[in-house]
Amino acid sequence: MSEFLPKAYFEGKIVDFKDANISIATHALHYGTAAFGGMRATVDPKTKQVLLFRLDDHCKRLSSSAKLLGYSIKADFIKKKILEFVKANPCKDNYYIRPLVYVSDLGIAPRLHNVKYDFLIYGLPMGDYLDKGGIKVCFSSWVRGEDRSLPLRGKIAGTYVTSALSKTEAHERGFDEAILLNSAGKIAEASAMNLFIVRGNKLITPSVNQDILEGITRDSVIKMARDFNYEIIERPVDKSELLIADEAFLSGTAAQVTPIKKVEGYNLPENNPITQKLSEEFSKIFTDPKSKYLSWITKL
Repeated sequence: MSEFLPKAYFEGKIVDFKDANISIATHALHYGTAAFGGMRATVDPKTKQVLLFRLDDHCKRLSSSAKLLGYSIKADFIKKKILEFVKANPCKDNYYIRPLVYVSDLGIAPRLHNVKYDFLIYGLPMGDYLDKGGIKVCFSSWVRGEDRSLPLRGKIAGTYVTSALSKTEAHERGFDEAILLNSAGKIAEASAMNLFIVRGNKLITPSVNQDILEGITRDSVIKMARDFNYEIIERPVDKSELLIADEAFLSGTAAQVTPIKKVEGYNLPENNPITQKLSEEFSKIFTDPKSKYLSWITKL
């Protein structure tokens, strides 16, 4: 398979990916005035059906993100076009879907009034984004933005400059991923994933008022953990708590459930039963026809 799926949704129709091009003067390219989504498409090896995880929730979040940029696009419309996109790209392997709402105007004024918007979708093959055996993380020197400065409840393209800076900083220091603190000095999230720690059989995760993205996988993990009768605590998390955690993991569309094995120079315990239990349960959603979470799956 080529680097990208052969078909894209662009300017209101399905086209060849190579023909889905924008002008170098596009507003979103210069100012980050775009909002995006992201979801995995898992191909069932037995039935060859495409399984989309929490499609409705992803579409609702993108619709809300677009609203933060002053653009009204219905979740049902996004869903309809994603389904068209999937049907136009028959695949044998798992892939990632990227829908994007963007200011398509050609101009240099950084504004969101009197501008044109558009919507596109493309995809690319995706396996494991991070090592499922465990990763090494460091604390970033970059600080997660504040909601009073940036609309962090949406996946706004411009906010991900901080993510890119922190991810590269971590890579250059020999780590797999970065952990960003917020302006209050509490843990927010990783470069593009939410964080959980385990202490004494309790799952602790930064609350939504800690300038985190309200992750769909994060919400899924919380629901699964509660079904396992684990206590979930959503609150501010100190930097030192991660260093002494019994277990820690990241969650996200790309990361799924990925254990953390080392933080800076601190090794976390090798035994991480809760993380593994949640990871296995999450994987079963796509493989076990008896999974209790099949309502999260859209089959094509």
